[in-house]
Amino acid sequence: MLAFPSVQLLDVTGPLQVFASANDLVAEAGGSPPYLLRVVAKDGHGVTASAGLVIATRPLSRIGAALDTLIIAGGPGVEAAAADPALVDWVRRRAERARRVASVCTGAFLLAASNVLDGRRAATHWSVCAELARRFPAVRVESDPIFVRDGSVWTSAGVTAGIDLALALIEDDLGPSAALKIARMLVVYTRRSGGQRQYSEPLRFQARAPGRFADLAAWIPANLTEDLSVQALAQRVNCSPRHFARLFREAFEASPAEFVEAMRLAEAADRLVNSVAGVDAVAASVGYASGAVFRRAFERRFGVAPSHYRDRFSGELIAAE
Repeated sequence: MLAFPSVQLLDVTGPLQVFASANDLVAEAGGSPPYLLRVVAKDGHGVTASAGLVIATRPLSRIGAALDTLIIAGGPGVEAAAADPALVDWVRRRAERARRVASVCTGAFLLAASNVLDGRRAATHWSVCAELARRFPAVRVESDPIFVRDGSVWTSAGVTAGIDLALALIEDDLGPSAALKIARMLVVYTRRSGGQRQYSEPLRFQARAPGRFADLAAWIPANLTEDLSVQALAQRVNCSPRHFARLFREAFEASPAEFVEAMRLAEAADRLVNSVAGVDAVAASVGYASGAVFRRAFERRFGVAPSHYRDRFSGELIAAE
């Protein structure tokens, strides 16, 4: 794991804890720990993370020839790191010899500066996707995925997505059952597949909610089986239905009905991935009275049937159970 001054603390500690937990899991079964973990920095001194905690590191010069996996952390200090010719050259040379290379969050900027991402698909934090694409036009930036694998190069979205990335790397090494057990050990809500969106519909709504809709932003996701008609929602904010519908569209560029459907489908997608409930049961649990109506709406939004979406994103997890 490569760190630098003002690195994002969780970009380093999140993935490292996942690998350390894999070691614990294998050791408990009587095997030899599969991973030897090292945090390195240019000079090998303690690196102060953006959160203020000092991380002990080893100097780059003390890393031997055998390097299996190189992971580049992100954080506010990545700009300075990517502008350091010696560090960029080290990453380029090491990436050529490693079995695989990965970045967490804005660590993708250092990989891109080292030409490792040229011609490849890549992910980073949603807020800097446009900047990564502008500065490195040879990189095919994807703004939605939690993580992306392109051959031997892996890149992830922001902060906690580094945990998802590490779990995916472990699945690649040790299999899906091991990755699932580690996710449970760490009390991770779900081991998310890389293709899932990094920015959910409820979060998108809450981030944009103006003052009078703020309470509504929190209430709707928790009450998807309630009456979410324009009349009922307007009453909750003490507004006439016509005035409410106009203000809502101005604020969110969608009608209340369009947005409620998006919220229900986003939650349904999560439940399809994280449970074994039948499609009709999932439909009812998010407020659909008809399974047929739900299937049509789901396919319009995601481009696949609910059952195919589940097969793609949760088949391995269910098998691992």
